[in-house]
Amino acid sequence: MAGTPETLDAEINFESALEDYLNCDFGDLEEGTIVKGEVVRVDEDNVLVDVNFKSEGQIPTAEFRDANGNICVSVGDKVDVYVARKNEMEGTISLSFEKAKRMQLFDQLEDVQEKNGTIKGVITRRIKGGYTVDLGGVEAFLPGSHVDLRPVPDMDALVNQEYEFRILKSNRRRSNVIVSRRVLLEEERDSKRQGLLQTLDEGQIVRGRAKNITEYGVFVDLGGLDGLLHITDMSWKRIRHPKEMVQLGQELELKVLSFDKDTQKVSLGLKQLVSDPWQDITAKYPEGARLSGKVTNLVDYGAFVELEPGVEGLVHISEMSWTRKLRHPSQMVRVGDEVEVVILGVDQDKKRVSLGMKQVKPNPWEIVAEKYPEGTIIEGTIKNITEFGMFIGIEDGIDGLIHVSDISWTKKIRHPNEMFNVGDVVQAKVLTVDQESEKFTLGIKQLTEDPWSKVPSTYPVGATVEGTVTNITDFGLFVEVEEGIEGLVHVSEISQKKIKSPSELFKEGVKITAKVIHVSAEERRLGLSIKQLKEEEERKKPKEFRSVGTENAGQTLGDILKQKLEEDSTESN
Repeated sequence: MAGTPETLDAEINFESALEDYLNCDFGDLEEGTIVKGEVVRVDEDNVLVDVNFKSEGQIPTAEFRDANGNICVSVGDKVDVYVARKNEMEGTISLSFEKAKRMQLFDQLEDVQEKNGTIKGVITRRIKGGYTVDLGGVEAFLPGSHVDLRPVPDMDALVNQEYEFRILKSNRRRSNVIVSRRVLLEEERDSKRQGLLQTLDEGQIVRGRAKNITEYGVFVDLGGLDGLLHITDMSWKRIRHPKEMVQLGQELELKVLSFDKDTQKVSLGLKQLVSDPWQDITAKYPEGARLSGKVTNLVDYGAFVELEPGVEGLVHISEMSWTRKLRHPSQMVRVGDEVEVVILGVDQDKKRVSLGMKQVKPNPWEIVAEKYPEGTIIEGTIKNITEFGMFIGIEDGIDGLIHVSDISWTKKIRHPNEMFNVGDVVQAKVLTVDQESEKFTLGIKQLTEDPWSKVPSTYPVGATVEGTVTNITDFGLFVEVEEGIEGLVHVSEISQKKIKSPSELFKEGVKITAKVIHVSAEERRLGLSIKQLKEEEERKKPKEFRSVGTENAGQTLGDILKQKLEEDSTESN
């Protein structure tokens, strides 16, 4: 049956298309190469790309999604794809969009590495030994030692940051790329250093960043060259540590104090940017001037007071109070206190100012000296008792001392609490007021006359006295002739006989009669003798008594008297 005209046209078109397909040259497509293709269909799972092969290549849609999950191609777009595999017999082909991008990126990386160029990348995460860097589709390894010129204090702070990198190594087959940031920083530093060495000079004002802080100063990065800002060149005032003024990473404006091109050592100054406050300091702060300042520091020996920025003076602990004996300045002031001071002295060369706090008020010792001259009788309360005496409150902060030896003329007092208690009110006489040594001495016994002053007239040498034995020692007897007045009978003045110890003949409490052989009010001494008194009595006796005494040598005076009485009794009978 003959066909219709429409059927004949369709057969002719089919044959033409078949001939075109059979005559099409697919030999240009090689596995492992990148070719240009056209997107012919896009759905949720796959993207069909026509690369002029017998059939379209099917690529997973996931390879075309961006970071947010959106498909980034449309029908008709021209894309580069990688020919992974083709089968001419079956007319099928396997393509990859990601592999094409990766191969192109490795081409770029190899070109950059060959030309010693740089490439931008984003640090995506920390891993063991360093970081992972995204170079726009290829992950590279950034060793921790190649992150910066010096250790990074906060490693996590670099994540998600974009930087320029130098490619150290790349391996397409293993997809291995190693990058460095430090190499670029070193090159930049060296370049800046060379430029800085050409222009740097003493007296120049430069800017830098604090890169390291030590106890003795701050190392400042001037841009390829480090300089030292010594602690003594940071401020005209005293600082204990550079951290008081500078923080790590802080931008600073500094003055070049010295520069050695050979050793490349730079000394920097911060305080030199302002005028020296110590210039003409003696004119600004004359001796005796009274002003106020702020306590900035306390030490064992005093307090430092800031008079103006850069000028501090020392209030020695001895210049803080007229009356208080301070162990530490913190008993008077604290850091930050505003205090009134008086200029005591200024040494411009040594940059020292001596200050006084107590001089703001009148010296109470001068007032006491005028108010209580020697000989004045005062009344006060006992504030403290020690072994050596008692302290009596006189004025606010001033105590008078009554030494234990000035309590009584006659009593031997081992401790003042034998007679007094804290809180007792006593009268005393002012003995001395020493302003320089700040001593105020008093006496109770001086209220009455010294009984020893009358002893020479009351007990002259040769007088016979009676007294009570109060103490017996190996060297003699102490005899109280009246209250508070004792004399000493030396062992050699007890008897004509040699005795080993006075205790052989006497006991405490017995009364004796003796002759005064020595007296001194100044030395408070009264010398007595029993032996000389007996010898004197012997000389006064009649001859017969003396002869009897000779015949009866060795007898005591009592034995002789007893014998004489017996003889008289016999004669009368």
